[in-house]
Amino acid sequence: MSTVLTFGTFDVFHVGHLRILERAAELGDRLVVGVSSDALNVSKKGRAPVFCQDERLRLVAALRCVDEVFLEESLELKRHYLQHHGAKVLAMGDDWKGRFDEFNDICRVVYFERTPAISTTAIIEKIRF
Repeated sequence: MSTVLTFGTFDVFHVGHLRILERAAELGDRLVVGVSSDALNVSKKGRAPVFCQDERLRLVAALRCVDEVFLEESLELKRHYLQHHGAKVLAMGDDWKGRFDEFNDICRVVYFERTPAISTTAIIEKIRF
């Protein structure tokens, strides 16, 4: 059984999120998703997510293409998460292109093209105004 692992905040869930998860699931037999904790999101993006980590975990876990979710609490633990879950593939959006190539020694790293004209930040800004 081959496990694919991906990570994300998955805040204000949209079709771009769904597409990357569906494409990641196609790369193996099992898709495991690390959902960024609220604290990690604040440290990465400088803002709290709109939806709390428990709600985001529930939303992602409810998707048909997702087999397991866990809380990602540190960017520095990516290697540990990959090894702990026995990932054969790490799938990420191409906004991270090259950032995770260091893990090619333990798994295949795949970067997916992002869905054009869709981003959580843009959606939040549109709602604000």
